[in-house]
Amino acid sequence: MQSFKFLRASLLLFSISVFHSCINQNKDKDDLPIMGEKEIVLVEKDGKKANDTIYHTIPAFRFVDQDSVWVSNEDVADKIYLADFFFTRCPTICPLLAKNMLIIAKEFEQEKRFVILSHTIDDKHDTPTVLRDYAKKVGAPLNWRFLNGPQNAVYKIAGKEGYFSYAEENPDVPGGFDHSGAFTLVDTKGHVRGVYDGTNEEDAKKAIVDIRKLLTQL
Repeated sequence: MQSFKFLRASLLLFSISVFHSCINQNKDKDDLPIMGEKEIVLVEKDGKKANDTIYHTIPAFRFVDQDSVWVSNEDVADKIYLADFFFTRCPTICPLLAKNMLIIAKEFEQEKRFVILSHTIDDKHDTPTVLRDYAKKVGAPLNWRFLNGPQNAVYKIAGKEGYFSYAEENPDVPGGFDHSGAFTLVDTKGHVRGVYDGTNEEDAKKAIVDIRKLLTQL
């Protein structure tokens, strides 16, 4: 089952990569692609009709963090952020995800325009109190927020409608929950600009490079 999930996530990321290698082949090599499907629509401006492009955007969300503070897409509208999925009792990849995410969090600890949103997929157990203890355990700086929300909302935003990741409850896997190890980079317009393997330290370092690129564009 785990191998199937890994294959599914890999195929999704591969298809996104291929899609954007085609639409961005003429762009500057340092320009990060906007990932996901796009739609060309006809709009009218100043009495003239022209084509406009609508890109994939993270849908609206509102979750509570480890300090019982509500966090929504509006709260991060002026920030670049990195999102991932985990649960505090995870016996498999989560410790490694936390280790690599901590590298990124500390790199941008003083950067007010950047934040990390880690979404628990075990909403009943991972209350704000539990998340606060977990944040202390992993040594998370203040720019790293741990979010709890209704299971159906979190699982939906994890998938193709949101972060190009996945999360689900699965009694057949260790810990009872299955999820991707993806880190998803989002810009101030809610567009996905990169997806990285959070279990790989080199990919975490690649995320740092790409975050810096986006920061220079603000």
